[in-house]
Amino acid sequence: MSRPQLVWLKRDLRMRDHAPLCAAAERGPILVAYVYEPDQLDAPTHDASHLNFIRESLAELERQLVARGARLTLLRGLLPDAFERLHARVGFEAIWSHEETGHARSYARDERVKTWCRGRGIAWHEIPQHGVVRRLGSRDGWAARWTRTMRRPLLPEPERLEDALGAPDVEHVGLLGPADLGLTPSGRTEVQRGGETQAQETLDSFLAGRSVSYRTDMSSPLSAWNGCSRLSPHLAYGTISIREVAQRSAARREELKEMRARGEDLPATWLSSLASFEKRLRWHCHFIQKLEDEPALEFRNMARACDGLREDEWSEERFEAWKQGRTGYPMVDACMRALEATGWINFRMRAMLVSFASYHLWLHWPRVAEHLARLFLDFEAGIHFSQVQMQSGTTGINAVRIYSPVKQVIDQDPRGEFIRRWVPELAPVPVAYLPEPYKMPLDEAARLGCRIGRDYPRPIVENTKAMREARERLSALRRGGEARQESRAVYEKHGSRRRPPPRRRARS
Repeated sequence: MSRPQLVWLKRDLRMRDHAPLCAAAERGPILVAYVYEPDQLDAPTHDASHLNFIRESLAELERQLVARGARLTLLRGLLPDAFERLHARVGFEAIWSHEETGHARSYARDERVKTWCRGRGIAWHEIPQHGVVRRLGSRDGWAARWTRTMRRPLLPEPERLEDALGAPDVEHVGLLGPADLGLTPSGRTEVQRGGETQAQETLDSFLAGRSVSYRTDMSSPLSAWNGCSRLSPHLAYGTISIREVAQRSAARREELKEMRARGEDLPATWLSSLASFEKRLRWHCHFIQKLEDEPALEFRNMARACDGLREDEWSEERFEAWKQGRTGYPMVDACMRALEATGWINFRMRAMLVSFASYHLWLHWPRVAEHLARLFLDFEAGIHFSQVQMQSGTTGINAVRIYSPVKQVIDQDPRGEFIRRWVPELAPVPVAYLPEPYKMPLDEAARLGCRIGRDYPRPIVENTKAMREARERLSALRRGGEARQESRAVYEKHGSRRRPPPRRRARS
């Protein structure tokens, strides 16, 4: 008689294309478990909005499992202690889960579970979920390997599952929310909902029409709200697999090509937009691979030549102004307030927020990264820490991009619609003064009821001066022999192989 198999859910809250679930179901009766872990829930990157998304996703998954003859067991406690209690009641033979590239706490948790499994003689099968490669020897050939992974057939949902939970006394704490777990409730008003159905509907609407102008829509915080896929939280918590997204996007692109060949009138931007979207799916795994290969990137600079660059010049006053959306730069403040309310902002504006914190305010990136992680509903450790380091100039291999918050208003919100929504105190300010409200004449400011320094803060730093000084400091660092030599080593370990490194291109 086959013994029970435990399916351990982490960031893979779905039925479709779920390799551990399918593999366990082939071998015998299953237990499907999710664990509320105190050490993960009180991580500095965690927020109650993340838990709400998880709860919604688990609620749908529970209904799906029951419809197929199984159940969802919800546990609470540290691991492996929670598994020890479950194993004492239902002696499962093996654990099946997806590989996870997470923050240091999840890595330490996995190491504890691995040790416990060895001691109990329990096999733990970890199956890749993305295009990330564990114990990767070299980045050479990584992109081709990713493509092969994305083209593998999708796994169907199991039609019938054999339930291993016969004992009525098996621990089950039910669906828990922030209040149940001692977390401060989320006050977000426009946050995306969790669940596999939401993920599928979001992908459907993107491929059906929202993707038409993706390449151009994704830059502005106005058009990106609808023009971006909005799949990032679903990919982060695994309510849809990246392989399904990649395959369905590629199939839609082929369908559009056939429609065009038949003479149907299609927007000229659609095919290139989907191709651009698919490229970003590869970037998703490219950045996670960096943390997989070097977990210390969560805490220290990728380029160690950058150590000491900002650490000793921390300003709590500047950090608080940035967090609260009170910097005196309308685009920065609007984006931060929008993030606080919704948990999402488009990539260019994320880059601008990190750029402003790093270059204008000269803040060291780790606390900046932690705060943004709590705000981002789609927080994915591998992408997050690699991206924050890239935008703060501490990777040693990426171009330094310093975003002017003034120029971003002119380029991305020329009519001031986004700013007026999220910074209502600037609603009466004419468009001409929105990039730099402090330049508005005093008599006009008084007439409009928006005095700079009273109703809206003056700029915390001077834009042009701050950008110039940051460039000078970064340039001086990068000209040093140590930094140049280290950049080659960083590229060999983490660089994309789809194009040569910057200095090699420059010589050629």
